[in-house]
Amino acid sequence: MSITDSNRLGLPNLGLGLGLRSRHYDYLLKNDPVVDWFEIISENYMNNFGFSRHVLEHIASIRPVVMHGVSMSIGSSDPLNMEYLRQLKELAAFVKPAWISDHLCWTGVAHMNTHDLLPLPLTLESLQHVSERVNRVQDFLQRPLVLENPSTYMEFSDSTLHEWEFLSELVERTGCGLLLDVNNVFVSGHNHGFDPEFYIRNIPHKAVVQIHIAGPTDCGELLIDTHDQPVPTAVWHLYRLAQQLTGGVSTLLEWDANIPDYPEMVIEVEKAKRVMNGEVPEVPVFQSYQADVISNPVDHQMQVQHE
Repeated sequence: MSITDSNRLGLPNLGLGLGLRSRHYDYLLKNDPVVDWFEIISENYMNNFGFSRHVLEHIASIRPVVMHGVSMSIGSSDPLNMEYLRQLKELAAFVKPAWISDHLCWTGVAHMNTHDLLPLPLTLESLQHVSERVNRVQDFLQRPLVLENPSTYMEFSDSTLHEWEFLSELVERTGCGLLLDVNNVFVSGHNHGFDPEFYIRNIPHKAVVQIHIAGPTDCGELLIDTHDQPVPTAVWHLYRLAQQLTGGVSTLLEWDANIPDYPEMVIEVEKAKRVMNGEVPEVPVFQSYQADVISNPVDHQMQVQHE
């Protein structure tokens, strides 16, 4: 399913959203969510018909829901996992999500799952490979796929394209949408020495469907995408720029470890309103002095639950 119009997706700006996390289930069953929409980690709800599915059904009855996956492995050299895609499609039939997203990455090979979002070699050969797979997934799901830029800690020496160039060409070839994680751009820019503002200015803005914001951790040589801190000032500035360039798209706050109480999460995501009015909070990047953080970087793919 290749869609060529530059405004092709026609997906709405849902407003400000939060990730649906088990820590907040009881609260959400008893209280108004306040926020405009929710994002779920798709794998947490596949073939899950217990309490989590009950909470999801409740949330989907009162707010829009977006499905965000961590296991599609769109860049892997393994064949597409059609059983995974079948389960994803079945979940979508239940949730009726505003859209389905995953990551520009690979998560394993030879049927082994590393539970990590691994970077691709950014080459023309890789671009052709990923484009073919994206089109096959879109044909199967009968809807556009929305892909997120991952945070990365290493690069392939064989890469011949910048990530923003790769994503731009991928959009042109497949008509997929983009989930712009401005925190990931900030993290990767620091780790690889590129200008995150230049990155954001050079992606196809009309393809951006959603923005992620989050708080990373400064571990010295590397920034790690820990999703366990308030959004720092530098990320808020990138967020404001991205919203100005896109004309305004859905915003999702990610927080996947040391998760605060639900009302605190609402306060954090609602800072986005003040940021867009020019009131950017002064929040430093959280610094860690624990060496073991470097050896165990986390992203939300590590948050898949089995409830």
